[in-house]
Amino acid sequence: MVNSHPKIVNIVNFIRLLEPRDPAITEDVLYQTVVKQVEMMKKYHLGGTFLLQYDALMDDRYQKLLKSLPRDSFEIGGWWEIPQPMVERAGLKWRGRYPWDWRANIGFATGYTPAEREKLTDVYMADFKKIFGYYPKSVASWFIDAHTLAYMYTKYHIVASANCKDQYGTDGYTMWGGYWNQAYYPSKINSYMPAQNEKNQVPIPIFRMLGSDPVRQYDNGLGTTRQGVITLEPVYKDGGGDSTWVKWYFKQFVEGADMEFAYTQAGQENSFTWDAMAKGFEIQLPLIAQLRDAKKVKVETLAASGKWFKERYKVTPSTSVTVNEDLPGSDRKTVWFNSRFYRVNLLWENGNLRFRDIHLFNERLPSVYETKVATSNECTFFTLPFVDGYIWSKPSQIAGLRFKAIIDGKETLITGGKPVITDKVPGKLHISWPVTSFDGTLVMDLDARTVNVKLVTKQPVKWYLDMTTADGAKLPFTKVGANAVNCSFEGLNYSVLALAGSFSKPDNGAVFRVMPKGNDLVLDLAGKK
Repeated sequence: MVNSHPKIVNIVNFIRLLEPRDPAITEDVLYQTVVKQVEMMKKYHLGGTFLLQYDALMDDRYQKLLKSLPRDSFEIGGWWEIPQPMVERAGLKWRGRYPWDWRANIGFATGYTPAEREKLTDVYMADFKKIFGYYPKSVASWFIDAHTLAYMYTKYHIVASANCKDQYGTDGYTMWGGYWNQAYYPSKINSYMPAQNEKNQVPIPIFRMLGSDPVRQYDNGLGTTRQGVITLEPVYKDGGGDSTWVKWYFKQFVEGADMEFAYTQAGQENSFTWDAMAKGFEIQLPLIAQLRDAKKVKVETLAASGKWFKERYKVTPSTSVTVNEDLPGSDRKTVWFNSRFYRVNLLWENGNLRFRDIHLFNERLPSVYETKVATSNECTFFTLPFVDGYIWSKPSQIAGLRFKAIIDGKETLITGGKPVITDKVPGKLHISWPVTSFDGTLVMDLDARTVNVKLVTKQPVKWYLDMTTADGAKLPFTKVGANAVNCSFEGLNYSVLALAGSFSKPDNGAVFRVMPKGNDLVLDLAGKK
């Protein structure tokens, strides 16, 4: 390994029996896609996880194919989309337009009452055990509510789950502000919200799927109603289907500071068909095998990752995703920091630096879907925003908390060179950014609860951060005080405190300003009330 932190790759392919959205995608096309996935994984001696939707679970061909896989390197688990035969087997009425209907209130657990979710779970688990002789260890989906996860854990002892990457409006699902990539323990009342305490968490790690581009995915589709997709998924020509992107992605994955471990999910659902994903698979699998052979990545099943996580962490750890150099032709660099209390994204662009995103986590914020049935074909999941460079932006006005200084009497964006991002001290992410606007270095230390920023310079400099947003953005701020910014979102009040430094409302149009005390600034992001 490059360091003692494992770089974990799960190859996860999930399987649907049918695809009502396209008559050309027959059941046979879907089956042959899985056959090809198995062939290619075996060719490179790569194990992985196949997750079955209920209707595929009940199909003889999939049963025979998947039973033939060696259990020491392949895992069979559950894909938690809800099709007609599963609903009817549970004694419930099917409301869908097709035998599988992808709408959030029909094809997902959110469309059913908690009691109905338990019945659906019992049906799936009983039939899975009848076919394979054991209960699945992993059950994943774009989204599974905390009630269902807790039931699966308590009664059937699953060890891992996975949900969709952060996205806005894609396929009727908005999941925004969560623990970015990697894995977390969810709150008992909200499976999208990381818990802060062991007693309030469902003890199942949820891994974030699809391998988002750490630089581009966040802003993709800015100014439209939904995001595009730039991920490791092999069907995307700007991501997992492009050899330059894939090599870049894995280089950053292997070399970037991660604090504890790095995680990515390769693979693809069969609905996209082999013709669309073959090129991406042919690019990715040999590279993953090569990195494995060089001991730079660890390829394992989702269940193995879940078991490892549970043995190692009692609560959600602090982790980071670091991009030290961007694709050819771009100078952007970024780091995502996550703890059980908050997430932060820093972006260096055109020599400047801004906080592109800060969201706080609070295990007390319930998800409406934990107790109520989703009635809309779209579902939304949020955490608590403090900086949102996507929702609060327009193409002409990009929101962010920007580093500025007064130089020669003028307010100027601070410019600098290449940041150095390291994780040598356990639990801390250390960032050193050489400034070129004046002689100095901005040093940042991020830990589970706080962000510490210090300017090291021999000359006095007036520096600060300004929060700006697009005109008309709906913001959560209720009061900007000297020591705290008070916020309210989805009925929950929360604050960000300045332990060193202060907040104010400047007269330059910024929403608020953060001033250091001397050259020190410490923000408490632990979400205190």
